[in-house]
Amino acid sequence: MDITVVVPLLNEAESLPELCSRIKAVMENHSFSYEILMIDDGSTDSSWECLCGLAKSDPCIHGIRFRRNYGKSAALYCGFEKARGEVVVTMDADLQDAPEEIPELYRMVTEEDYDLVSGWKRRRKDNALTKNLPSKLYNATARLITGIKLHDMNCGLKAYRKDVVKSVEVYGEMHRYIPYLAKNAGFTRIGEKEVHHEKRKYGKSKFGVERFVNGFLDLQSLWFLSTFGKKPMHFFGFSGLVMFLAGFVMTVWIIAAKLVHQASGVRFRAVTEQPLFYLALLCVVLGVMLFLAGLLGEMIARSAPERNSYNIKEEL
Repeated sequence: MDITVVVPLLNEAESLPELCSRIKAVMENHSFSYEILMIDDGSTDSSWECLCGLAKSDPCIHGIRFRRNYGKSAALYCGFEKARGEVVVTMDADLQDAPEEIPELYRMVTEEDYDLVSGWKRRRKDNALTKNLPSKLYNATARLITGIKLHDMNCGLKAYRKDVVKSVEVYGEMHRYIPYLAKNAGFTRIGEKEVHHEKRKYGKSKFGVERFVNGFLDLQSLWFLSTFGKKPMHFFGFSGLVMFLAGFVMTVWIIAAKLVHQASGVRFRAVTEQPLFYLALLCVVLGVMLFLAGLLGEMIARSAPERNSYNIKEEL
């Protein structure tokens, strides 16, 4: 099978017939063998009933329905697990992603040997204050931390080589950072294509401004796990050592100053009356706690079942 189109959806009953019709037209015009996987993420409208009707008239349409809303990452995870196409394309169900972009995304993966191609909505049809500006700041931060030079990392329209979606685990709200997950899994051929962005025709957006705050926190978590996930002692141990040494140096300084003043007959304050003493004590305690946290993390990492899990590209 050439292409699997994975579409997460939540309360998009009005847009589904047009979306499926456009995807089908594109696939037939280019003679692709394909399947469409619709993941209903706990819709409360008639999305599932509409999807059932579409699936009856087109055997290429398949659906998964969650009992409640789990989020876009869960929907993509299930879609990736079921996908059979050599190229997996993800897109949103709100008709803001154009299915007509699929053939070029497919060509870039199959002919230009990209592992992943991300869409770039250069000319957005969203509110500039609530979406465009925060999106630019978010993407600039993501580029800085991940080292992946994508203008729109959170674009829902992406194409993946099948190996990529079978090698990454999307959880929580990590769907925003699939390119970074792919990079950490060894898939470094990541490209970008400028895509057309259409105005929402039905319903309203399911994402608020809070997603940018959550996205930043998720990015920090992902960076930490990818950098120190299998070697927590490198972070906590080093931080603890620095804190302990700082406290130790301050303690030596306080004691040495006291002895010098005492020998010189100069008036001096008791060690316990000096603020620096308590700062030194705090640094020593924090240093020991961080070191112990690193040791515990190392023990947990060593007992994890995936500690020796590696992504092998090929064998002879």
